[in-house]
Amino acid sequence: MYAIVEIAGQQTKVESGKFIYANKLSGNEGDAVEFANVLLTDDNGNITVGAPFVDGIKVTGKILGEFRADKVHIFKKKRRKGYRKSRGHRQNYTKVLIESIG
Repeated sequence: MYAIVEIAGQQTKVESGKFIYANKLSGNEGDAVEFANVLLTDDNGNITVGAPFVDGIKVTGKILGEFRADKVHIFKKKRRKGYRKSRGHRQNYTKVLIESIG
Protein backbone atom coordinates (compact mmCIF):
# COMPACT_ATOMS: atom_id res chain seq x y z
CA MET A 1 0.00 0.00 0.00
CA TYR A 2 1.20 3.50 -0.79
CA ALA A 3 -0.17 7.02 -0.62
CA ILE A 4 0.53 10.40 -2.17
CA VAL A 5 0.70 12.98 0.64
CA GLU A 6 1.14 16.74 0.68
CA ILE A 7 3.97 17.54 3.09
CA ALA A 8 5.16 21.13 3.51
CA GLY A 9 3.73 22.14 0.12
CA GLN A 10 5.21 19.21 -1.83
CA GLN A 11 3.56 15.99 -2.96
CA THR A 12 5.43 12.90 -1.78
CA LYS A 13 4.87 9.18 -2.34
CA VAL A 14 5.02 7.32 0.99
CA GLU A 15 4.99 3.63 1.88
CA SER A 16 4.73 2.04 5.30
CA GLY A 17 8.10 1.16 6.83
CA LYS A 18 10.16 3.41 4.53
CA PHE A 19 11.98 6.69 5.07
CA ILE A 20 11.23 10.04 3.47
CA TYR A 21 13.14 13.29 3.49
CA ALA A 22 10.81 16.29 3.85
CA ASN A 23 11.52 19.99 4.12
CA LYS A 24 12.21 20.91 7.73
CA LEU A 25 9.29 20.04 10.00
CA SER A 26 8.66 21.39 13.48
CA GLY A 27 9.25 18.85 16.22
CA ASN A 28 12.07 17.07 17.97
CA GLU A 29 13.76 13.76 17.29
CA GLY A 30 11.47 10.89 18.31
CA ASP A 31 8.24 12.90 18.04
CA ALA A 32 5.23 11.48 16.22
CA VAL A 33 4.06 13.27 13.07
CA GLU A 34 0.67 13.01 11.40
CA PHE A 35 -0.09 13.99 7.80
CA ALA A 36 -3.79 14.45 7.04
CA ASN A 37 -3.51 15.84 3.49
CA VAL A 38 -3.66 12.52 1.64
CA LEU A 39 -4.30 13.02 -2.08
CA LEU A 40 -4.34 9.40 -3.31
CA THR A 41 -4.13 5.89 -1.87
CA ASP A 42 -3.44 2.56 -3.55
CA ASP A 43 -4.31 -0.64 -1.68
CA ASN A 44 -3.30 -3.59 -3.91
CA GLY A 45 -4.77 -2.08 -7.08
CA ASN A 46 -7.72 -0.38 -5.38
CA ILE A 47 -7.00 3.30 -6.09
CA THR A 48 -8.81 6.04 -4.19
CA VAL A 49 -8.45 9.62 -5.43
CA GLY A 50 -9.43 12.53 -3.21
CA ALA A 51 -11.23 15.70 -4.19
CA PRO A 52 -8.91 17.31 -3.09
CA PHE A 53 -8.14 15.03 -0.08
CA VAL A 54 -9.17 11.46 0.80
CA ASP A 55 -11.50 11.41 3.81
CA GLY A 56 -10.64 9.31 6.85
CA ILE A 57 -7.06 8.47 5.84
CA LYS A 58 -4.04 9.72 7.80
CA VAL A 59 -0.36 8.91 7.51
CA THR A 60 1.61 8.68 10.75
CA GLY A 61 5.36 8.79 11.10
CA LYS A 62 8.23 9.36 13.49
CA ILE A 63 10.93 12.02 13.21
CA LEU A 64 14.38 10.41 13.13
CA GLY A 65 16.50 13.54 12.84
CA GLU A 66 17.41 16.63 10.89
CA PHE A 67 20.23 17.28 8.47
CA ARG A 68 21.33 19.71 5.81
CA ALA A 69 21.73 18.89 2.14
CA ASP A 70 24.89 19.52 0.14
CA LYS A 71 25.66 23.12 -0.66
CA VAL A 72 24.39 24.49 -3.95
CA HIS A 73 26.75 27.07 -5.46
CA ILE A 74 25.31 29.94 -7.50
CA PHE A 75 27.81 31.92 -9.55
CA LYS A 76 26.84 34.83 -11.77
CA LYS A 77 29.19 36.58 -14.15
CA LYS A 78 28.98 39.03 -17.01
CA ARG A 79 31.98 38.97 -19.26
CA ARG A 80 34.08 42.08 -19.77
CA LYS A 81 32.07 44.02 -17.16
CA GLY A 82 33.82 43.02 -13.96
CA TYR A 83 30.56 41.65 -12.53
CA ARG A 84 30.98 38.51 -10.44
CA LYS A 85 28.67 37.33 -7.69
CA SER A 86 28.88 34.11 -5.71
CA ARG A 87 26.16 32.74 -3.44
CA GLY A 88 25.47 29.44 -1.72
CA HIS A 89 22.50 27.65 -0.17
CA ARG A 90 21.99 24.59 2.05
CA GLN A 91 18.47 23.24 2.48
CA ASN A 92 17.31 21.86 5.84
CA TYR A 93 15.60 18.45 5.75
CA THR A 94 13.87 16.18 8.25
CA LYS A 95 14.14 12.38 8.04
CA VAL A 96 10.80 10.72 8.78
CA LEU A 97 10.02 7.00 9.18
CA ILE A 98 6.51 6.23 7.90
CA GLU A 99 4.83 3.93 10.42
CA SER A 100 1.29 3.50 9.12
CA ILE A 101 -1.15 4.54 6.42
CA GLY A 102 -4.81 4.43 7.28
